[in-house]
Amino acid sequence: KLQQEAIRKLRFSAKKTMLVAQQLYEGIELESGDHEGLITYMRTDSTRIAQEAAEEAIALIREHFGENYAIEKPRFFKNKKKVQDAHEAIRPTSVFNMPDKIAPCLSEDQSALYRMIWQRFVASQMQQALIDNNSVSVGIGDYTFTASGSSVKFPGFTACYMSEDDAAEDRESDSGRSKMLPPLSEAVELNIGKYEPKQHFTQPPPRFSEASLVKELEENGIGRPSTYATILTTIREKGYVDFINGYFRPSELGFIVNDLIVASFPDVFTVDFTAKMEDDLDRVESAEADSLNVLNRFYEPFKKELDAASEGMLNMKGPGFPTESDCPECGKKLHIKVGKNGHFLACSAYPECSFSADYTRDEKGKIQPVSPPEEEATDKVCEKCGSPMVMKRGKYGHFLACSAYPECRHTQSADSGSNGGGEKIGVLCPEPGCGGEILQRKSKRGKTFYGCSRFPECSFAIWDKPADKVCPSCGSKFLVEKSTKKEGTFLACPNKDCGYRG
Repeated sequence: KLQQEAIRKLRFSAKKTMLVAQQLYEGIELESGDHEGLITYMRTDSTRIAQEAAEEAIALIREHFGENYAIEKPRFFKNKKKVQDAHEAIRPTSVFNMPDKIAPCLSEDQSALYRMIWQRFVASQMQQALIDNNSVSVGIGDYTFTASGSSVKFPGFTACYMSEDDAAEDRESDSGRSKMLPPLSEAVELNIGKYEPKQHFTQPPPRFSEASLVKELEENGIGRPSTYATILTTIREKGYVDFINGYFRPSELGFIVNDLIVASFPDVFTVDFTAKMEDDLDRVESAEADSLNVLNRFYEPFKKELDAASEGMLNMKGPGFPTESDCPECGKKLHIKVGKNGHFLACSAYPECSFSADYTRDEKGKIQPVSPPEEEATDKVCEKCGSPMVMKRGKYGHFLACSAYPECRHTQSADSGSNGGGEKIGVLCPEPGCGGEILQRKSKRGKTFYGCSRFPECSFAIWDKPADKVCPSCGSKFLVEKSTKKEGTFLACPNKDCGYRG
């Protein structure tokens, strides 16, 4: 819930939420000079709280909000099944470390997250809000219009905190205005300010956001609070999904990996298996199950599937992955393959039929073949001979080429004049006599690489990020950034025969 609420309310990522929470847990130096941990352990899904913590919150409520906001005795919450209850719920170590009081000692992110944790915990020990739900019918000629809304009789806990779910219910989805209705009585006459005819259509459910995906993992028993952020980070960094406008969309790599893995390991890559494995691990922890029995029960069928996959899993560079689409030239099925330019469709009857094409997927993942032209006209002119430039596709994406080829072989970046189709990193191309700049770019699989801005005239490209430093050992014109879990980030020579690390 901490991650879900911070994503929606503070616009934090799950990873950032846990990083900032870790800082609050480890402690901050306050104005008194004391180094104090501000929250309890944050990698837990327990809702259990200590008696003294609840009583402390009630005392603060009486002092700062008033007697009518305080409950008579502490309110406790039962844990759900499968909860790891070794720790309390995530709460302030002391409610008297009030957010405004300690804000000068915290960064902006720390202050925002601490305030949310503090407010939510204090609100959990406050009186309930009293809300009047109203429904009004308004007669205009032969027509009757209805409106539903609510009015607050007593704010209760909402005077301290309102969750993002509750706040969303109080906002109009299209205008952001509150659904609160003004005081009305029967037979009162109303004036028409304006009316707006609107037509609404059923919308498909949205794709997962970080918050809704964490909620889905939680409800299906997949992972634990300590692993949610890692799961979300991994699927992005591996290129299985794209994160667009706050929502996850499966990438082409994600579609292919999912299809291959699920086909080869149907018993493992299911929600039921993952949730049951979490349950088995909990039973092992509580000595209700033997770890070797659990491991053997998993490994024996898994080993069979693993051996079968090593022999029979489809090779994307060989036969490829079958689709439901038919070849427009010979009628045989089209297969997805991977080549030097990324994913493409090719006829399964190759080499008898040499048809190939790019493709797209619709919202449901259905494949749609696309046959783009070999070259596309542009409004740019060749700076060497004055002929029109055309757009072509190469190994590292699209580029501009002179239409007078082969008489004129001039080419340039498709985004020439701005940043060359990538982000500058402040390093010149190391190729002799080139003069281009190294740009950070994305491959078709979504992986970051670094290439020359003068591509395709210069084909320099490298996976590791170059640094504008000469190797002190072999004299290489640049070093590259490397990182390991043990050593962290360091600079190394790209020359394999050198081996310099610094």
